[in-house]
Amino acid sequence: MTTLGTAGHIDHGKTTLIKALTGVDTDRLPEEHERGISIALGYAPLTLPSGRRLSVVDVPGHERFVRTMVAGATGIDLYLMTVAADDGVMPQTREHASVLAALGVDTGVVAITKSDLADPATAREQAAELLPGAEIVPVSATKGDGLDQLRAALDRASDKVSGRGDGAGGLRLHVDRVFSIRGAGTVVTGTLWSGTAGRGDEVTILPAGRRARVRGVEVHDEPVERAEAGQRVALNLAGIERAEVARGDVIVAGDAIEPTYRVDAALQLDDRPAQIAVHHGTRESPARLVELGGRYFQLRLEQPIVPRRGDRLVIRSLSPPDTLGGGVVLDPAPRRHGPSRDLTARLAALERGEVLEEPAPPPEEKPAVELPPLTEAALAAEARLREAGVEPPLDADFAAADLAALRAHGRAVRLGPTMHVHPEALAAVRRRLIEKIQRDGAITLAGARDELGTSRKYAQAYLEHLDAEHVTLRRGDERVLRRRSADA
Repeated sequence: MTTLGTAGHIDHGKTTLIKALTGVDTDRLPEEHERGISIALGYAPLTLPSGRRLSVVDVPGHERFVRTMVAGATGIDLYLMTVAADDGVMPQTREHASVLAALGVDTGVVAITKSDLADPATAREQAAELLPGAEIVPVSATKGDGLDQLRAALDRASDKVSGRGDGAGGLRLHVDRVFSIRGAGTVVTGTLWSGTAGRGDEVTILPAGRRARVRGVEVHDEPVERAEAGQRVALNLAGIERAEVARGDVIVAGDAIEPTYRVDAALQLDDRPAQIAVHHGTRESPARLVELGGRYFQLRLEQPIVPRRGDRLVIRSLSPPDTLGGGVVLDPAPRRHGPSRDLTARLAALERGEVLEEPAPPPEEKPAVELPPLTEAALAAEARLREAGVEPPLDADFAAADLAALRAHGRAVRLGPTMHVHPEALAAVRRRLIEKIQRDGAITLAGARDELGTSRKYAQAYLEHLDAEHVTLRRGDERVLRRRSADA
């Protein structure tokens, strides 16, 4: 099956159009109906004139939810870009197009929405310049104009893509939603990237390494015995609690794939800051960008990802948040290294698709990431850190083994010698402090304290953490942003 992803600026009619095409309102949250905007990913099946069925992923268009858009777009095979006739191409239209390009999704259709409200000619011209080669169809979702033509265009576009069902590899599902059903237990959803999933299958949840059994499988709310790659899938998992799996985790079968904190990749980037956010599947991780020469880089991640060679990555700046580009994983588990002539030759060969013998790891380095189990106590510690936000309790309130397990799984970050903080809180603090420095040129300890609304103790811990990460540089009583160093 082929997966279709929407894209486009907020209020350009993505969700309304999908409802007109499928009969399904993908805005399922009360907050989405109250605010009149999409916040979470939505899903629907779409049957085309040829009888082909597409799995539709409907993404938010607001700039605050680009990270959610990226999580949804990573599993798609072709796109449906919406451009409103009365607005034309807008900032999120361009950023969503950049995300699609980074993911290598170059086949799709542009719908000029709201064509009953304005002449679509200008929007059509702008869309053709932004996405050359895409078929463009003016539509009115409210009146139904152009919907048959749009379905036919999507049929033609679908002919050009193979879909994930044609790909090789064992079961791999990147989790984008987790919930519990009374009497059924834990349910995870996502796009099945490869392999199949059936009732009774034994699976592993990465990076934690927890085991579970598939109790039931649904595709677009319909029970099936076995789901195929490319389908939107819900898995009812036995032997796992709701708190033991989260968005960004990966469901796999067997031991052929492992989590890693480093990847070598070929990237196309508009800018090269030392600190970035790496999006892979439904997971986002801060990372350091280490140049290896030309378009080759090593990404050193704060949280593990679960990649295979050939997977696509999206690279975004932490502040201001923006899509810088993306690329492809060449080595999903490299040693820590810098540039060299031999390395460049090896990465070039991998990029050409040549199969090379993997270099043996040095004796002191284990070839695989071995993660400690996440116990109930560790998960309770994570819940406390998440709830505490920017003012976490002292380490003395936790068991050292629990904190070590959370660090290994990317669910806690050491903040100075006596504290750990949840990575979501740390990412929010990082963005706020960087934005403050960009506005004012520098920041003092008092300024950080006031910006975060916290005490001097916490403000100092965060500033020292950014110093250690080489994000900021202390000059007297002030911090400024570091320039990108040559070895970053």
